[in-house]
Amino acid sequence: MGLNGPELTAKVGGEAGPGGVVARPALFGRLDESARVTMLSAPAGSGKTVLLRSWISQRRLAGRAAYVAAGREERDPQRFWLSVVTALRATAPGAGLVGAVTGAPGLDGQTIAEQLLGDLAGLEDELWLVVDDVHELGEESLRQLELLVMRAPQGLRFVLAARHDVRLGLHRLRLDGELTEIRDGDLRFSLAEAGELLATAGTKLPPSALAGLHQRTEGWAAGLRLAALSLAGHPDPERFAAEFSGTERTVAEYLLAEVLDRQPAQVRMLLLRTSILERVNGELASLLTGAEGAERILQDLEAAGAFVVSLDATRSWFRYHQMFAGLLRLELRRTEPGAVAGLHRAAAEWLAGHGYLVEAVRQAQDAEGWDLAAQLLTDHWPALHLDGQASAVHELLAGFPSGLAAADAGLAAVAAADELARGSLEAAEGYLGQAQRGSQSVPEARRGQVRLLLGLVGLLLARQRADLPAVTEQAARLEAMVQASGAGIAVTGLGEDLRALALISLGIAEFWADAPDDARPNLERGIALARQIRRPYLEFTGLAYLAATNLLRSTARAVELGTQAVELAERHGWASEPAARVASVTIGAVLAYQVRPAEAEPWVQRAERFLSTETEPAVVLAIRYVRGVLELARGRTTQALAAFEAGVPLSRHLASRHYLLPPTRELLVHSLLRLGETDRAARFLTGLNDSDEDRSHGTTRNSTAALRLAQGDPQAATAALAPVLDGTAPLAWPARKAQAFLLEAIAREALGDQAAAETALERALDLAEPDGVLLPFLLYPAPGLFERHVRHRTAHASLIAEIQTLLLAGTRPARSPTRPEPLREPLSGSEVRVLRYLPTNLTTPEIARELSVSTNTVKTHIRNLYAKLGTHRRAEAVETARALGLLAPSRTAAPA
Repeated sequence: MGLNGPELTAKVGGEAGPGGVVARPALFGRLDESARVTMLSAPAGSGKTVLLRSWISQRRLAGRAAYVAAGREERDPQRFWLSVVTALRATAPGAGLVGAVTGAPGLDGQTIAEQLLGDLAGLEDELWLVVDDVHELGEESLRQLELLVMRAPQGLRFVLAARHDVRLGLHRLRLDGELTEIRDGDLRFSLAEAGELLATAGTKLPPSALAGLHQRTEGWAAGLRLAALSLAGHPDPERFAAEFSGTERTVAEYLLAEVLDRQPAQVRMLLLRTSILERVNGELASLLTGAEGAERILQDLEAAGAFVVSLDATRSWFRYHQMFAGLLRLELRRTEPGAVAGLHRAAAEWLAGHGYLVEAVRQAQDAEGWDLAAQLLTDHWPALHLDGQASAVHELLAGFPSGLAAADAGLAAVAAADELARGSLEAAEGYLGQAQRGSQSVPEARRGQVRLLLGLVGLLLARQRADLPAVTEQAARLEAMVQASGAGIAVTGLGEDLRALALISLGIAEFWADAPDDARPNLERGIALARQIRRPYLEFTGLAYLAATNLLRSTARAVELGTQAVELAERHGWASEPAARVASVTIGAVLAYQVRPAEAEPWVQRAERFLSTETEPAVVLAIRYVRGVLELARGRTTQALAAFEAGVPLSRHLASRHYLLPPTRELLVHSLLRLGETDRAARFLTGLNDSDEDRSHGTTRNSTAALRLAQGDPQAATAALAPVLDGTAPLAWPARKAQAFLLEAIAREALGDQAAAETALERALDLAEPDGVLLPFLLYPAPGLFERHVRHRTAHASLIAEIQTLLLAGTRPARSPTRPEPLREPLSGSEVRVLRYLPTNLTTPEIARELSVSTNTVKTHIRNLYAKLGTHRRAEAVETARALGLLAPSRTAAPA
């Protein structure tokens, strides 16, 4: 039947309530600017009809648009073409061109189509033929419509709507650029449009409730419309919106009538039996239905717009629209209640056998097969952990009845691992104890697997407590299990994976125990093995800690490795993992020590975002330490002191002394001295343990020297520093030793020993410049010392200039994140020496005198530097050299 004029306008509605139609200007615009043929293809209830009718109404096209609704009765070609003729004759352009046609027995649709082509040959105005529900047409009518589309005059434009793609030869139009396609994704309502639709029905939901409703309906127009109708006048609209699903009566009736009841028996059975799954493929569907050809059925359903969505490019995995899936599960329970548990169990076994471990456990839980679910989870937890799926494991554990973990040794071990990841060390130890006690009564066939779980969780617990002896012991036990391969261990093929985990765990424990030289090779071997066996989670964990160990060797390398770890974390969704925080805080530490607080802040904030003192005392202590360093770089001493004071007690949760505990104490004393609390600083140092290790540690001696200088006793300061400077009280990081030499220089100057002061200051600069570490010079300012030193022979004129600028300004401005092109060719040694003077105020002749070369030689070197750096001025050369790490380490962009 054709619709026009007032009759058409009366039909406009659908998504709208009493207030009118929801405006969809973006889609109206696409229809306005569409090619000669527009195809709307989307499932039932997607809003195709309402869109077309409201577009015709709002664009005032009723006089130029012939609308035909092709119902099932139009499968007869004659009836369809009579409707088309009637609708065209009702338009202004068609009224004078299209002749009347009277239905008669034997009247052929092809004849009518040919007559229309003749009648419209003289069409000069623009005329639209809108055919809705094209999928209802029979093959003969479709063939005749294709003839009209291909041979129609340019003035006749077609808008065709269907629930699925139809055979109209549209591929030729697509190639010629004469086809506009609007599909399901285009028709889905946005969150804002969903809110507007509800508002037209007189309902307003809070933003969170609206977002939940929009997510469940997936923007499906009919679902939103049905929700709007039900919500109008409902006494508790928020609760209704939260519970709204495909099982709601009006939605269920719609989907049954428009989708499910239209399917053949075989297709209906497939939909019902596979509705228990989160996603389905052909093989799994065939298993659950006992019938072949399931993949083809799923592909046909997707093509037909039957609320089936493909999940991959090869169209082998599919999911059902959430509301449709809800209806299917309800209908399955109604029609085959005795089959549901068996379907879940069969699906669980198939999924586990094909490596889809999380889905397998969920299916077993849905069947309430708790023994099967527990066995699947405990058998496959090692693989889930090695893949970084701690969040999924947490959700699976929550799906078991309360108290079951205490009764099952394997589940208790997994619960211990879950507490390590997101709970507390004490709770983890409690579950691990239950697992150890319960392991004595585990059947012989399961004991090997439980022993494996106990070893893995014990290793992780020891690692988080920074208990190096325990980590070493547990790693050896795991290695023995790998060597014994088999006997009672359900998970096979994990030998190399467990070796990589053990190596990385050893490296982490050694790092926290202040043995970086031991940690580094273990981490490197573990990372190499993780890459070889394709375990990105292990690689990411190793990279984060390898970055931290490289802080003591090269800050540029530390930043490079930390960035690699962060990129892996972002790619795989591991930003809340402890290792991600270690990588972020490592980068933040480098930038803070280089006195770049604006650039360091986002990295430290990123590390602080998921703090968990209960499970990660070692990591949290490191974050507190770097936060304090950053606040010192900002000149905010009170805030720095608070961070250090919060960090020191965390060491009590660890089995061995955290490597950052001594420097945390050192900077705590420094903060007290900057605040003028000399007596309190002295009491803190006096209160340290009487162990030789604490009192003789290099950082303690630095703190003592700073205290003595504050007390006006430079002689005592030099006595405290002597073991640090001669190496008997070593400091692993050159920057910390630079601090000792700087304190020595200040003390020697106070004692009037200018030569010794200059020697000590030059040594401090030697140690600081390779990594661009400037914080010590800001913490212990000595401007007069630098003023005199720059006039003497020094290899660090540019570094002194930066320090002097810092002392005047406080901090450096943030650098641009843009990195210049690499050097066109390497700099020579002479060019590097000249480059170091470019940031200073020295003239070319003065630089020549400093280097004991001719002015022409310096000019030649400067010209070469400009050419190699791709610059034209001195300031540009300095900035580019800094960006390339030639005057300071490479820039690091702030995290998002």
